[in-house]
Amino acid sequence: MGRGMRVATSRPGVRIARLALAAGLALNLGACFRPLYGPTASGESMQGLLAAIQVEDVNMAQDQERLGHYLRSELIFDLDGSGQPAVPKRYRLTMQGSEQVQTPIVSSTTARAEAGTIVGTVKFSLESLDGRRVLTEGVATGTATYDRSIQRFASLRAARDAEIRLAKVLADQIKTRIASVLTVKPNP
Repeated sequence: MGRGMRVATSRPGVRIARLALAAGLALNLGACFRPLYGPTASGESMQGLLAAIQVEDVNMAQDQERLGHYLRSELIFDLDGSGQPAVPKRYRLTMQGSEQVQTPIVSSTTARAEAGTIVGTVKFSLESLDGRRVLTEGVATGTATYDRSIQRFASLRAARDAEIRLAKVLADQIKTRIASVLTVKPNP
């Protein structure tokens, strides 16, 4: 840098002004964010609102019911697995899902798939228990990969474990999306 050029940030006044501007912006934006599991707009606890959700059976295609069973079980535990006394249900969660198995890796010597990927898609809807008001709708997707073996039982067990992992991923997505809506929306 030449003699006549000065960097503006070396002056204390400019630094203080920039710091004050950054602090002011941070304070203004700080009011925009709300903790997901903190107090809700209705004043109820998030745990109580999630426990008030009735989880319906997952509507799955034939021969895919196992993933639906695992998903429903995970959601029931995630939403109301507290062990507290039963909370009256105010919401209904309905779901419709599908799964498909992809085999991206095939052995060139045996012509058998060496791995499988289960892709799950679940369309969900959270509505009031009487069905008059839909609070949120959405689609959750996830994948789980497993190794396939020459032994049939080992491959079946690996696929089942992958379905359980996939159900946990989908349940976590659905729970998070529902919690984000219940945080800001008042009771139906």
